[in-house]
Amino acid sequence: MRIRTGFDIAYETTQPTPMILMMSVHPTRMRDVLTPHVLTFDPPVQTREYRDDFGNLCHRIIAPPGRLTVSADFEVYDSGLPDPFVPEARQIPVQDLPDEVLVYLLGSRYCDTDKLSQTAWGLFGAGPEGWWRVQSIVDYVHNHIRFDYQRADATRTAYDGFMQREGVCRDFAHLAITLCRCMNIPARYATGYLGDIGVPKDPAPMDFSAWFEVYLDGPGGPQWYTFDARHNRPRIGRIVMARGRDATDVAISTNFGFAHLARFEVHTDELI
Repeated sequence: MRIRTGFDIAYETTQPTPMILMMSVHPTRMRDVLTPHVLTFDPPVQTREYRDDFGNLCHRIIAPPGRLTVSADFEVYDSGLPDPFVPEARQIPVQDLPDEVLVYLLGSRYCDTDKLSQTAWGLFGAGPEGWWRVQSIVDYVHNHIRFDYQRADATRTAYDGFMQREGVCRDFAHLAITLCRCMNIPARYATGYLGDIGVPKDPAPMDFSAWFEVYLDGPGGPQWYTFDARHNRPRIGRIVMARGRDATDVAISTNFGFAHLARFEVHTDELI
């Protein structure tokens, strides 16, 4: 399957503003990119590329005063297969987890495990472990939070989402991640392109989306598996851009000064 994807995003600033952009396909998917994958800036700016501590591809720029447009348009190969379903995957005891995975058991800015630990054990402590415990958490979050674009809140934590019972895809992911961590299941935040491929078209397309991954021991050994509490069904055509502890680590732009988001357009379409 070939997927054409990209974006056209504009910022407006009143003074030179340093920014970190995380708008590239994740290095693990770069082998699937079929056409030039280049960030285009109008007006042109100097960029410096680096990888952060989570392996994400980042660009540092200084946005000039006025309007800066960042765009990309490229094609990606995808298997066309839905997210794996591996019900036999088991939970790994904490003492047997790799050192580098332990950070995904800890609380973070948006995943306030200390406030939800007792709730998590009350809800899921008596149930099955492994894959089915994660799925139980996904089912719960999917039904607990009401999706509403108009109720997006950049400061909402997992606990806030649990109490308010409303939010957007990042809130579904944060709550599910937090509940998994409370149950000693490593969970990390993921963001990227997710078009409406193989499902009915959403009247409000969500081509940038957030989901999460958990570390379980499957038939091929321990690995990260994809779950999506917002949609709660295997999806086709995810193109990951970044992974981290929560939304803080994977923001598409981090501004060191005020930058008004003037335009935000994303496209993700299956090519016939």
